[in-house]
Amino acid sequence: MSDAPPLAARGLVKRYGGLVAVDDVDLTVEAGDVFGYLGPNGAGKTTSLRMMLGLIRPTSGCVELFGRDPLLAGARALDGVAGFVEGPRFYPYLSARENLELLADYDGAGTRARVREVLELVELADRASDRVGGYSHGMKQRLGIAASLLRRPRLLLLDEPTTGLDPAGMRDMRELVRRLAAERITILLSSHLLYEVEELCNRVAIVRRGRVVYEGTLSDLKATAATHYRLRAADAETAARACATVGGIADVRLESGDVRFTGGDDAVAALTVALGRAGIGFTALVPETASLEELFLGLTEEHDAPAAAEPEAA
Repeated sequence: MSDAPPLAARGLVKRYGGLVAVDDVDLTVEAGDVFGYLGPNGAGKTTSLRMMLGLIRPTSGCVELFGRDPLLAGARALDGVAGFVEGPRFYPYLSARENLELLADYDGAGTRARVREVLELVELADRASDRVGGYSHGMKQRLGIAASLLRRPRLLLLDEPTTGLDPAGMRDMRELVRRLAAERITILLSSHLLYEVEELCNRVAIVRRGRVVYEGTLSDLKATAATHYRLRAADAETAARACATVGGIADVRLESGDVRFTGGDDAVAALTVALGRAGIGFTALVPETASLEELFLGLTEEHDAPAAAEPEAA
């Protein structure tokens, strides 16, 4: 069991009547990952996290946290696991410190001693005596992470932690996630924000309509895309015809006076030789690697009916 990954989901399915919110999800979060669970709104991310934390029962499939199934092991499966789904909740009439002390009492002796430590970690120590009802949205999000850290988690699950934050709050939240990762906490970060995932995560799973359509590293994802090239030549039409004669060059087209095509390194090298032999001068030959946004949209864009929204409650 000590060798079990922090989180493993196998064949995870959740149906609500005729709606399939999560459809045969397999994923593995390894120790030390900052793992991005990435997908458009309504893709099934929140429902998946609820099942991963044992908050709702899967229709089929299973989840194991450090080798323990929450539905079989109960609360013991959540040892070393913390997080929040759809935003943390607190008593608004209590201070941040009082809210955390109340939660600490549920976790047993010694946990209260960590309240000040976690408030300092999320940079709320100077507002610890203020009532939570007066907190901004970003402060409540940070307090939610502080509450999760009371348990000294080895695995932290965060559901859209930057949603609703202003740019400064989003920056602060990303920096907090980086600090937690530096403390060797494994993090599963559910998000629909591409730049957030690209900045923070070493591995990702991309979901579309409840199904995982990619799992792996961001670098491997980008490597799956063909490299596009832009060629600027004195005679674009002649250059395009020359491109079409070289093996390995594909998708040749004229666009805004330039020649666009795809091809591997060897094919592009052969093309430059062919252009020279044909006496076709060119002033630019520029590779254009697909962006994460282009890859994400290619994997998740709907070409039929839009996905249904996730249910508000189990």
